[in-house]
Amino acid sequence: MPKFIYKAVDDYGNFSKGTLEAQTFVHAMEELKGRGLWVQKLVNQSASILHKEITIGGPRVKTAHFTVFCRQLSTMYKAGVNMVESFNILSRQTESKPFKKVLQQVAEEMQGGTQLSVAIGHHPTVFNPVFTSMVSAGEASGNLDEMLERLAVFYEKEHYTREKVKSAMIYPIMMGIMTIMVVTLMMTFVVPRYITNFQAMGIQLPLPTRIVVHISDFIRAFWYLIPLFLVGPVIAISTLKKTPGGLYIWDYVRLKMPVFGKLAHKQSIARFSRTFSSLYAAAIPMLHAMTIVSTVVGNEAIGSLIRESREGLRSGSSVAEPFQNSWLFPPMVVQMMAIGEKTGTLDAMLDKVADFYEAEVDATADRLKALLEPLMIILLSGIVGGIVLAIMLPTFTLMDGLNK
Repeated sequence: MPKFIYKAVDDYGNFSKGTLEAQTFVHAMEELKGRGLWVQKLVNQSASILHKEITIGGPRVKTAHFTVFCRQLSTMYKAGVNMVESFNILSRQTESKPFKKVLQQVAEEMQGGTQLSVAIGHHPTVFNPVFTSMVSAGEASGNLDEMLERLAVFYEKEHYTREKVKSAMIYPIMMGIMTIMVVTLMMTFVVPRYITNFQAMGIQLPLPTRIVVHISDFIRAFWYLIPLFLVGPVIAISTLKKTPGGLYIWDYVRLKMPVFGKLAHKQSIARFSRTFSSLYAAAIPMLHAMTIVSTVVGNEAIGSLIRESREGLRSGSSVAEPFQNSWLFPPMVVQMMAIGEKTGTLDAMLDKVADFYEAEVDATADRLKALLEPLMIILLSGIVGGIVLAIMLPTFTLMDGLNK
């Protein structure tokens, strides 16, 4: 019988890993879910000598494709189209081939009598715990149409917020890359040609020109370090994020970054509020909801605090109380949560918080783009202009000598 190596988290946020024997991949998934575990990784140990990792339930799907799917599924279900037919239709419509395969597999399982929540649970890299839990709650309460509508709104707002942040980040990244390329080309090809002529004339080079010459010599001598300089930080951060402690450090530092840290913080608070509101409205048990939110909030520093707050809930404290003494949760958010808990409208309060912070992310992203565009242009112009000026200084010295 095949052996599977797994890594999972329970309803209390405790991580566990180990091995188990099961006939198939699906049987292994069902056994772990029967133990109350949310599977994060599952590896078929006997699949190959190298213990090749299996992507759980299929490949990941782009947020844009999944957002469109959620809205279309909600619309079709409200129109009276049965789930099997809906998934078959949507599998033929989607532009993503991996997503098409997953939707067809879900439709086939439902055709065989499997519940929707169970069928999508076999594909956790496509249907995350938020989606699966809300569908399961909708099936149990008979309000699946309402849950699907909530999911459609949830993913539409999440996708819009994420795209706003991406659009704010892409301009400085592209301008930074362009600056490095322009400077490298000038230092490699332009500067040496001019400086060689000046040195042949025996002209004493001014200090700024000598500095540029030394930089140019360094770049030409150690050009192979440039890709390492560009790719090295990315590899280092990716390696750091693969460890739980490293991911916490990176996410904490990311929140402390000037300008960009505020944007990331607001995005995480918006995601926390929207996800928690949706799960609470779906009547998901509080501890279970907190566990799910901590894994999808998108920041390990905030996720760690959410997991710690569950201990307070077990001892009888309010939902908002554990967050009061942390800068990670703004006072307004904590106050709104406290009011919502006292009045029994926690989901409505969290929806308002989510709306506020999503609008804040939108406005901050727009301001950031408006501010960074001229700043990056000035930076690029200043660097290139500085190099050109340093190159031209010997010409001025030569002209002064001729005039004398």
